[in-house]
Amino acid sequence: MDEPVVLLVEDDALVSRFVGMVLDDLPVRLQVCSSVEQALQFLAEHRVQLVITDLMMPGESGMGLIQRMAADRSLAADAKVVVFSAGLNTKVREQLASMNIWRTLAKPASVGDLQGCVQDALQLSGQNPEAAPPAVSAPAAPAAESGLADHEALAVATHFANNRPLFEAYRERCFVQFARDGEEGDRAAAAADLAALRRLAHNLRTVLLTLGRSEGHRVASRLEEAAIAEDVPAAVAGWKALRDHLAP
Repeated sequence: MDEPVVLLVEDDALVSRFVGMVLDDLPVRLQVCSSVEQALQFLAEHRVQLVITDLMMPGESGMGLIQRMAADRSLAADAKVVVFSAGLNTKVREQLASMNIWRTLAKPASVGDLQGCVQDALQLSGQNPEAAPPAVSAPAAPAAESGLADHEALAVATHFANNRPLFEAYRERCFVQFARDGEEGDRAAAAADLAALRRLAHNLRTVLLTLGRSEGHRVASRLEEAAIAEDVPAAVAGWKALRDHLAP
């Protein structure tokens, strides 16, 4: 039997990487599309069993994708739809309640949350992926003994089901991407490009919280708010503050 196809619609490379690492040991085929346009093209040519989509993306939003799939059932057939977003406030949840959404999943999600969601959607409850051993079998070591900072030890326990190798592999990937994000943010700040700064802040606040960097998460949230308010001086200053939180 062919493996079920999971379509992830997500523009943030680090979030896509996290999802891919978490689902690696599940019997699924993950297809990542970074835009609604790419997702629609894939859906037109392939049958999928589960769609996991972010809401805020460059170009058409995830909400637009959901509306398109509702209007044309041939796109996703009987696939379940999961909204995976950091913007699930009361207003958004009320809007989604009237749509054909199977489940919502708030960012950042833990290993267990993501695996459980996919297992439930695809009825894979009998699987026992090795990527996330139960917490009781691998208690988190004190930071001083493990070589991890306190916030990292907490992140391993909270978001990575005490799977330290998974955390460390993801952290290294983040540092590579952070260098690129830093260059992109510098260009956006120099050009007072509020849309780009908002998108960067929105994506980075999820990743930083996943890594246990709660202060960086708060700085990114304030930057996003400044960009939404079209406060250029505050947004530029916010980016300079956020950049300090991207260092290894």
